[in-house]
Parts: sequence; C-alpha cells; structure tokens
Amino acid sequence: MANTKQAAKRARQATKQRAHNMAQRTELRTAIKKVKAAVASGDKAQAEAVFKASTSTIDSIADKNIIHKNKAARHKSRLSAAIKAIGSKGQTAAQA
Repeated sequence: MANTKQAAKRARQATKQRAHNMAQRTELRTAIKKVKAAVASGDKAQAEAVFKASTSTIDSIADKNIIHKNKAARHKSRLSAAIKAIGSKGQTAAQA
C-alpha cells in the first residue's frame, strides 16, 4: 500500500495506464484476427483491404511502445505472407 501522497497518485496512474494498455493490446489482437479471418475466407482483395487497415493499427500500437517494434514487424510480415499465399494456393491447384 502507498505510504505517501505521491506513491498513491502513481498507483492510481499505473492502474489507469494498465487498463489503457490492455485495451490497446486487445485492439491489436482483434486486428490480427480480422486479417486471419479474411485470409481464411480466400478472398485476396478483401484480405488486402483488411490488412491495410490493420497495419495502421499495429504500427500505432508499436509506436506507443505497447508492443515492441520487431513484434509488430513480425506480425505484419506473417500476415502479408499469408495473404500472398492465397494466390499461390489457387495456382498450384490449377497446375496439378
């Protein structure tokens, strides 16, 4: 428990900031899930549109140091690769 007014205020601020960061992290996870769902549907155009919107969200959260910039880059890279794989899956089936 806080022993001083300063410590009590910092505890209040920390609680408020934690709630904000959790909400941002939830927004990140939702953005990633939206792209994965679009990829699973197989519609490349829709997946690219959702990815473009999600990229903005991912970058914003990384800029605020809620997640590390390399983690953001890793998510974007994997999502982008999944979108690119949509077209290649169709071509391999047509060639076979």
